[in-house]
Amino acid sequence: MAGHSKWANIKHRKAAQDAKKGQAYAKFTREIIMAAKLGGPDPAGNFRLRTAIERAKSSGLPNDTIEKAIAKGAGQLKGEELENLTYEGYGPGGVAVYIQAMTDNRNRTAGDIRSYFNKYGGNLGETGCVGWIFEEKGQIHVPAAQYNEDDLLEIALDSGADDLHFNEEENVFELWTQPEALNTVCQALNERKIPIASAEITRIPQNMVEVTDGALAKPLLKLLDMIESHDDVQNVYANFEMDEAILEACSPT
Repeated sequence: MAGHSKWANIKHRKAAQDAKKGQAYAKFTREIIMAAKLGGPDPAGNFRLRTAIERAKSSGLPNDTIEKAIAKGAGQLKGEELENLTYEGYGPGGVAVYIQAMTDNRNRTAGDIRSYFNKYGGNLGETGCVGWIFEEKGQIHVPAAQYNEDDLLEIALDSGADDLHFNEEENVFELWTQPEALNTVCQALNERKIPIASAEITRIPQNMVEVTDGALAKPLLKLLDMIESHDDVQNVYANFEMDEAILEACSPT
């Protein structure tokens, strides 16, 4: 998964740059609204909301914007009616693409996503066509510098995690959990004063497509970049492997 992992790192850097310009604020705000709507306005008892707030704060979203978003989600302020939607399809080279979005206008969002697939040589499919490829998992990153892997693994497994491994590129330990166990494992780490760099529900591809042709890599990466940049899109997952030289050469700037 080196190529896919590298693309994820490029995404995160781009998201951080966009956030500094204010371009990602809408996504953070919508995630907070939906989290508060689904799980209540108290971050202590709503891990999804707590995570959304932490991500928003780390990207510079003002506190008053965060508070208003929580109030909207809790029904205390009038706001846009949002719904969670997923889109599935295939990009160039047969790469599976799974998209999670929040929108107040499903026709607009679907039309935009379809146009991206058509423009860059992919196909937007029916619900369920690729979702089975991506397993939903909880992912926790713990800074590696201060901890022994065996000790952390024991704590992780005792608290309900499934696995742990060292991510050398990012110098973190990655803990993997079932989605419903993510909050419990995070609480166990917090109780032991173990800092958490990030925690989220993600989707892991169960099979991969190797992309070796730059003529396919370029439109694929452009497609993923366009989808990522859409205001209504929260997350994008794709099951490709790609040599880092091709990835760097073909990635949108």
